[in-house]
Amino acid sequence: MEPSALFSAAGLGCSLGGRLLWRDLGLTLQAGDRIGLVAPSGQGKTLLLRSLALLEPLQAGALSLRGCPPAAWGLPAWRARVCYLSQRPVAHAGTVEDNLRRVWAFSSQRRRGVWQPQRIRHWLTRLGRNGGFLGYRAERLSGGELQMLALLRALQLDPEVLLLDEPSASLDMATSLALEALLCDWLAAGQRACVLASHDPGQISRFTSGRLELNR
Repeated sequence: MEPSALFSAAGLGCSLGGRLLWRDLGLTLQAGDRIGLVAPSGQGKTLLLRSLALLEPLQAGALSLRGCPPAAWGLPAWRARVCYLSQRPVAHAGTVEDNLRRVWAFSSQRRRGVWQPQRIRHWLTRLGRNGGFLGYRAERLSGGELQMLALLRALQLDPEVLLLDEPSASLDMATSLALEALLCDWLAAGQRACVLASHDPGQISRFTSGRLELNR
């Protein structure tokens, strides 16, 4: 572990169904890092991202955020600060705005900020949408619209580490490029870093500043 790093993982190992996915895996993130997670299909990219957020139990190794292990933060705070975005996000019944506001009701978020609709509207403009998107029914959103909702839901909480699992897989190229530009600006605005898994080599080349390749 590097105590000066924003985020560190060391000695990670994982097997699934008797098959080794990775071993002795390490990752260090400094503020501003944009790391591309690269691996063949079935090598456990999603499982690794979920493990870093402690949505899956670690089989081996240790994690640290700002020099402190997960136990020092507590699980809800860790998951708020090391935030995983699924390739297939889910939404609750209600409007997009209802879903964005909902996270502020959790006790783990009340001291991290407040609902800022102007900030959300600015991001929507960056993504080619207007404020009317906030009134859309979440249960009627397309796959790409759900991905935008999930991104906004995460960004408003300002996590230190953002774990992106194919975040634009359902978006067209123009919106994907807008999303990448928005993420770059958001990362530059604070002490933040991200890890991005994508099947698109072009996106990895454009967006990331380094790579982590899974191997056995």
